[in-house]
Amino acid sequence: MSPIAALLAAVIVVTVALSLVVVRRLATPERRWRDVAGERFIMGVPWGTLVVVTVVLAVYLFVQDGITDPSDPVTIPYRSWSYFYPLGMLTASFSHASPGHLVSNLAGTVVAAPLAEYAWGHYASSNARENHPDAGVRSQLRTWWTTPWIRAVVIFPAVVIAIGLLTSLFSLGPVIGFSGVVFAFVGFAIVHYPIVTLVGVIGVQSALQTLYRALQDPIHVYTASPSPPTAPSWAEIAIQGHALGFFLGLVLAVAVLERRGSRPNPLHVWLAVLLYAISRGLWQIYWFGEGQTYFLFQGPGLVIVALLALVITVALTATERPVIPARVDRFVATLRDWNADEHPGVVTDRVLELATGQSESNSDSRLERIRDIARGTHARERTRLSTITQRSSAVLVVLLVLAVLSGMAIPVNLNVVVFDDDPGEGAIEIEDYTIEYAEEADNQLVSGIGLDELIDDSGLEATGVIVSSEQRNIWMETVTEQQLAHTGGETISVGGPGWRESVHIDRSGWEPVGNGNVYHIRMWESGEEPTVVYESDEQMADLRVNNRLITIAPEDGEFVLEVESESGVETAPMPTADESTEANGVEFEYERGTVYAISETTAVAIASEETYT
Repeated sequence: MSPIAALLAAVIVVTVALSLVVVRRLATPERRWRDVAGERFIMGVPWGTLVVVTVVLAVYLFVQDGITDPSDPVTIPYRSWSYFYPLGMLTASFSHASPGHLVSNLAGTVVAAPLAEYAWGHYASSNARENHPDAGVRSQLRTWWTTPWIRAVVIFPAVVIAIGLLTSLFSLGPVIGFSGVVFAFVGFAIVHYPIVTLVGVIGVQSALQTLYRALQDPIHVYTASPSPPTAPSWAEIAIQGHALGFFLGLVLAVAVLERRGSRPNPLHVWLAVLLYAISRGLWQIYWFGEGQTYFLFQGPGLVIVALLALVITVALTATERPVIPARVDRFVATLRDWNADEHPGVVTDRVLELATGQSESNSDSRLERIRDIARGTHARERTRLSTITQRSSAVLVVLLVLAVLSGMAIPVNLNVVVFDDDPGEGAIEIEDYTIEYAEEADNQLVSGIGLDELIDDSGLEATGVIVSSEQRNIWMETVTEQQLAHTGGETISVGGPGWRESVHIDRSGWEPVGNGNVYHIRMWESGEEPTVVYESDEQMADLRVNNRLITIAPEDGEFVLEVESESGVETAPMPTADESTEANGVEFEYERGTVYAISETTAVAIASEETYT
């Protein structure tokens, strides 16, 4: 950081600190912030949140080897690939794909986790502190449950880790990141403090991230440049994992509220849940199509979010009033007793006969009166539908949604990648990893389950750098063809706990006039020599020079020019800045990234070098 940038960063810190001091002096709250925090936190500090943040940072620095290169952590082995790869399932929720990914989730944690921890509280409620005659293990567990330090630094972090494992186990696909747990924090906190949580996760979190970027780079310089074709932002987010975490937090909050016997404000809950779900993209239901195509079901997604916000509000705030109106319930009860009404006395008469010792033939008027009263009472009885309450029904729907969100991931995570084909020529093998470049390969992650199956029954294809491991059940298109064509070179890292290796990929090529590109792909492991692993097809320039056709072709790691005339085909190497070449009566010269074909006094551009950013 330059001295000017450091000075500006210091000015930012001083300005924010001064603003807080002035506002603190202007405000006259009835109670100090520290006193409010001290009601539920030991010494007013969210110790559980600090433990959680420390664990996430430790995983990034030491497990993912971010300490070696903070900008390039090892990510491939720490994704939740399948149930047959336990390491990925255990670490996915606590690992991150990049520094920006880490900072974003930590900002969300710093905002939402203290709110969830405050709702949980380091000091047990009075109900939990009641004396019980139990002894032994149950008594010891109750002691731990009510001990503030254990609640702060053991129970709260343990529940967070458990939620992280659940989001790994029941998330679709090879996810990575702590965001599912962050959504669980919000789901738990938004039930207890709807408006405060909404303001925090939408406003404060964004402000913290902006402040971090300003401190890191006080004067950011952006130069407009072409960007590679990339997937839309919503197609790179684990929406199902986020929703799963959110509903896990909600279910835990419902359980806590039920135990404490409290209810939140319905309007506040509905508004907070709806706005948060929309702002965080929980409506963005999507799937993959062929050739970098993605389907976004935004209409159905918004409808689902609105309905779920209503159901959640009912589950948290509704009364125990029956779902079925009393009139409908009585009508159902009448229908149930219809058979008895068609045959009066079948049940009641027999009971009365046994009680009086009389037969049906000698019943008197008094007995008839008793029968009428008995039948009327029976008809007014309600059915079991009257026991189904509004709140219990809504809670059941919430649990069903959680079950569906979890269950949809089980078949995907049970999938086993089939490695039928041998690695291609030029593939690099590092331990159990295979890194290769392939074009139009079957995408092992989504083939056979895409929406295109409904159209042409074909699987999806992948073109680019593919990393696979049969031992780890891994198959991943790490670098797409479009990305490599834009950047010209990429580096990917593979490894595991305690080790990492890097593989470099380089692309070089030419663009003939009026036709597709011709290129080589080279790959090499760090410390080794580059090797050509893929050569594209030759391409012809869309022009004629002296009635001759000119083709650019890859050949043994180089590029050559093929000139075709009526007499035959001649080949010449690509010219350089210092040396021209000739074939079949056409001379070729290189100038500033372009090759020109020269015939007598005419020079025509036939191809230009690929340029990269």
